[in-house]
Amino acid sequence: MIHSDASGQLMLDLLRTRQSVGIKHLAEPGPDDAQLAAMAEAALRAPDHAGLVPFRFAVVRGTARERLAALFQQSALDAGKDAAGAALDAERARRAPVTVAVIARLDPGHPQVPVHEQWACLGGALTNLLNAASALGFGGKMLSGAKVRHPAIQAAFCRPGEQLVGWVALGTPVGSPQRTLDKPRAADVIGDWPELPRP
Repeated sequence: MIHSDASGQLMLDLLRTRQSVGIKHLAEPGPDDAQLAAMAEAALRAPDHAGLVPFRFAVVRGTARERLAALFQQSALDAGKDAAGAALDAERARRAPVTVAVIARLDPGHPQVPVHEQWACLGGALTNLLNAASALGFGGKMLSGAKVRHPAIQAAFCRPGEQLVGWVALGTPVGSPQRTLDKPRAADVIGDWPELPRP
């Protein structure tokens, strides 16, 4: 598909300005079924050697947020947090209108595709999902931390051989501040090979 200069520039601007939006800046509505499907379709366009699709997503919404909150609370208590800290973790699970669990399903013995390429595919899929959410007008943020390794949380989300990577919190952005992270310039991360002498 060939894009016009205007639509191509619009797409590029979206990619260059996307930022993470924290849970406290997310409100209803979250993405609906059709929008989630569109985001998954975008994720499936990530570079994927041999078409393995080494990832899947599990959507947490509605009353399922209470089950996730209970898991977060138990994980916090098991990690040594007090009741107030555990309650705060539980609230984080409830706050986002939609939470999407990111699950790796890698094949470590694949004869063609080493594990690092499968991880790269998952990262590309996650990026595409977040960019698609942004294109649809939603804010989102990837969340992880020690709780992804909690046995009860792993068991709740993972099938045999799978690994929970984290969650994407999604919703309508409200009052999220624009951030200018101190990122390197494009010239600092891309250049010719073999490397040319610096002037």
